[in-house]
Amino acid sequence: MAVDILHTRNFFLRCMCGIYMFAFGSLYLQIPGLYGEKGVLPAHTQLPNLKYPKQCFMDKLTFLCFSSYFGLNVSYMMEFISLAGTVLSFIGMVWKSWCTATLFLLLWSSYLSLYQVGQTFLWFQWDILLLEVGFLTILVAPVSRRGWFEYRPRNLVTMWLIRWVLFRLMFASGVVKLQSGCPTWWGLTALNVHYESQCIPTTLAWYFHQLPGWWHKLCVVATFVIEIPVPFMFFSPVRSHRIFSCYAQILLQIMIILTGNYNFFNLVTLTLCLSLMDDVHLGYQFVKDLSFGFISYVKNTCSWFGKWVGFGILIYYTMAYFSLRVTPEGTIESVVAFTREEFDAWMSRAVPLSIAIGAFSLVITIAEALTSALFEVRGFLDKFGVFSTTFIYSVAAICMFGISLVPYTVLDRPTSQRVWPVFQHLYGHTSDFHLTSAYGLFRRMTGVEGRPEVILEGSNSLDGPWIEYEFPYKPGHVERPPPVVAPHQPRVDWQLWFAALGTYNQNPWLISLAHRLLSGQPEVIALLDASSPWTDNAPKYIRASKYTYQYTSIKEGASGSWWKRTYEGDYLPIFTVDHAPLVEYLRKIGTIGTMDIPATNQPLQHGLDAIRGWINIASPEVLLWSLFITACVITWTKRGVKPSMSYRSAKHAGGRL
Repeated sequence: MAVDILHTRNFFLRCMCGIYMFAFGSLYLQIPGLYGEKGVLPAHTQLPNLKYPKQCFMDKLTFLCFSSYFGLNVSYMMEFISLAGTVLSFIGMVWKSWCTATLFLLLWSSYLSLYQVGQTFLWFQWDILLLEVGFLTILVAPVSRRGWFEYRPRNLVTMWLIRWVLFRLMFASGVVKLQSGCPTWWGLTALNVHYESQCIPTTLAWYFHQLPGWWHKLCVVATFVIEIPVPFMFFSPVRSHRIFSCYAQILLQIMIILTGNYNFFNLVTLTLCLSLMDDVHLGYQFVKDLSFGFISYVKNTCSWFGKWVGFGILIYYTMAYFSLRVTPEGTIESVVAFTREEFDAWMSRAVPLSIAIGAFSLVITIAEALTSALFEVRGFLDKFGVFSTTFIYSVAAICMFGISLVPYTVLDRPTSQRVWPVFQHLYGHTSDFHLTSAYGLFRRMTGVEGRPEVILEGSNSLDGPWIEYEFPYKPGHVERPPPVVAPHQPRVDWQLWFAALGTYNQNPWLISLAHRLLSGQPEVIALLDASSPWTDNAPKYIRASKYTYQYTSIKEGASGSWWKRTYEGDYLPIFTVDHAPLVEYLRKIGTIGTMDIPATNQPLQHGLDAIRGWINIASPEVLLWSLFITACVITWTKRGVKPSMSYRSAKHAGGRL
């Protein structure tokens, strides 16, 4: 009897609803300050053909082009779409039968609509990852509500696409660290600085930072192993290899969640790991081995041998390539035992090998699905329908695999040049939909000598005193502990981290932020910490200074300070709200001096205002977790409700697709 993945797929779909709920909900709470007519980066400036909705849609592929049909301006339409996406995601999470392809098509197209005008605040790898996984979820989901309970051989093919995304994400994230030539990754010292230099660390990150250097090096080795060789086990015919690789990824993601606030990114990765599981592992199906005697002995021996050979190879090469050695003091020393040239030579073989392994695995999966459609479905019409549908989805899977090779092969230029032209053309024609992308997290480690921070300050006199603006999550006052904010992503706090790595000339949005704060725009001020100065009265002058922040030691932390900081110099010159060059620059880039279309649907607008006023009583992270817990409680109370057709009976009945 084969191991099925019906319930695994269903669990994946509900997890995707939860992730969409976090993504839409988090963005919804920030839209007025980020994208309103008087926000930091007004969204309507991205839609020059807004008066011609159809032409606008053809140019930008966003539902925001039809704002006038709803009687709303662009920012209110963004709120409406985000709120609708949050509600639909909540419904899909609670009522599983709603998790159909139609629902996920709405969710994906809605998030794409927001992404198209999101500008720098939505240009993160997890946003494009959500778009890619979100589109594949449309293929994974059943077409009708009845399909939630029916056996579908195509599940094998569509869930394989999820596994391929996970492989590309993890493998690329591992190898780019070494391809970048970053000395901290090659020296295995990246985690010595990562915990304090990452964007928004958690409180636990301070404690992890205090661990000894040899432990940090060992953790970097573990990261390389989990991200580079272990993903090849995703496609192993040995089931225990796949389960092991799954839990290896889960362990890595949990450690990242404990020490850093990366919004919904880690949740997406954890959800992708479900593609490595099956109904037996999740406890939904029991498979009994009916073989006996010598046949049973041979099967068990081969399984045992294959499992431990794979693990043995992994352990041997880990110890060899990182020179692991236990010292007399009980510590474990590690060092990279290969050169950059050797790694580049390995990459020239690993990338095409991974494509070959992926292609072979996909072919085997398609063959298994088509065979299942032919021999496990009864009745000629049902058999024909299931086989035809499986074949169509298999063709779609081949196309998705092919176009994904274009961004994936940027890891190796010679391999990239050998990608079939048909896939390159297909990728070019679909690139506006962000169906697939290149990934590679933490390519280089920043903040080796301490994390740079931009601190905005306001004053009513050029002679001071200058009083700092306080943002809710980024480091500011040294006595404030690092927060826990995930799955919410405070987009301004995140961008201020990137801004500190460059200059204000490279971050025009920061100049716009300064002007909005000088103007006292309430929707922008709402992005600040509630206890921040200047929330009631805007200052006459504003400037920004640059500091270097470092964690305190355990001894220094006893005084109540989590950070220590050093002043580095001026970052943003002093501005006033009517500073002529500032106003001229903002007019030139369209941040001020442009008008959104008028909102004519007053009842809907007042309704959206009322909802926002009611929601603002809670902090974003509390609100998002409250939604999630509510959905879980409702789902738990509904567990006693049984479907009208069981999985097993549906499988043998061979329901028509």
